[in-house]
Amino acid sequence: MDISKSIRYVGVMDREIDLFEGQYLVPDGVSYNSYLIIDEKCAVMDSTDARFADEWIANIAAVLGERTPDYLVVQHMEPDHSGSIAAFRRAFPSAAIVSSEKAFAMMKSFFGEGIAEGGIRVKEGDTLPLGDHTLRFIGAPMVHWPEVTVSFEEREGVLFSADSFGRFGSTDESDPWDKEGRRYYIGIVGKYGIPVRNLLAKLAGKDVRAIAPLHGPVLTKDLGRYIELYRKWASYEPEEKGVTVAYASIYGNTGRAAKELAEELKARGKTVALFDLARCDVHEAVASAFRFDTLVLASATYNGGVFPAMRSYITALTERGFTSRRVALIENGSWAPAAAKTMRELLSEAKSITFHEREIRITSAPNDATRAEISALASEL
Repeated sequence: MDISKSIRYVGVMDREIDLFEGQYLVPDGVSYNSYLIIDEKCAVMDSTDARFADEWIANIAAVLGERTPDYLVVQHMEPDHSGSIAAFRRAFPSAAIVSSEKAFAMMKSFFGEGIAEGGIRVKEGDTLPLGDHTLRFIGAPMVHWPEVTVSFEEREGVLFSADSFGRFGSTDESDPWDKEGRRYYIGIVGKYGIPVRNLLAKLAGKDVRAIAPLHGPVLTKDLGRYIELYRKWASYEPEEKGVTVAYASIYGNTGRAAKELAEELKARGKTVALFDLARCDVHEAVASAFRFDTLVLASATYNGGVFPAMRSYITALTERGFTSRRVALIENGSWAPAAAKTMRELLSEAKSITFHEREIRITSAPNDATRAEISALASEL
């Protein structure tokens, strides 16, 4: 995944991990990307998770041969990218660490006072000349930690974008990007739309020819499409028209109603994504709700409220800034239905939600009357 003869990839692929950040399923693993700029001075861009320190340092040494790096540029202090800093210091004691003031404060918290010795503090607009290559630093606070900077290499037009433009899974640019890029963005960065928009505004005048993120592939083609996706995600705009149907069912009756609605919608030509919240990857279901303009929530009443899987799902949506969507509700209850009321209350934290007028109530199990209501809802949606 080298970018050019002068900018080489020295990162690692983690295929051992099952849950990224303790919650995101990563069946295809995740990469911890690091890059090496070779010039009169050599700069390593970011480190890796501590479990891969030896492999990462070996990668650097294999590319440099008898040379040693002059700098380690630390753009983001989350442990999957900073975990090997101490090992780097031991391997290359003459190299200087280059980072933001806030990152150095975090470094001391992770590794102790000595780690920042001889460090170079940089801020917005500062440059690091390497010879023919020059890094210009751009502040990106809260994308998605407060210490984050990104770097623009001015000669080759490479944006070292930290956690932005990352993706779970493969580092192959030819593999489909959107699904895992979306799940990654919405799950991890999604709450921070305003900081992401601020970063995009700073990048607007730059001649970006490649984007080198900390996870996933280096992006070199159709960059405008990726930037437009990020703009939409950061603005909380739907990507396209479609319906996410998410249900939480106890004995299967609520699930039957949700599946019937999904089939009715498909028969009418709508794009539909159906999720059983008790069994699916909930973060994929969250990403789907942000992708489409319409969300249908179907839940059984449980303990005078809503089924736990639905409660968790709605909380995951509101925590990430869910807004400006059309929502329809289906509830089930054998004696005192309360799911719809509870779902409305949970969604009250979300802004600009338009609830569909038709609200379907199932009493125990779908019947002819509720099926007619489902068909009518499908037509209206």
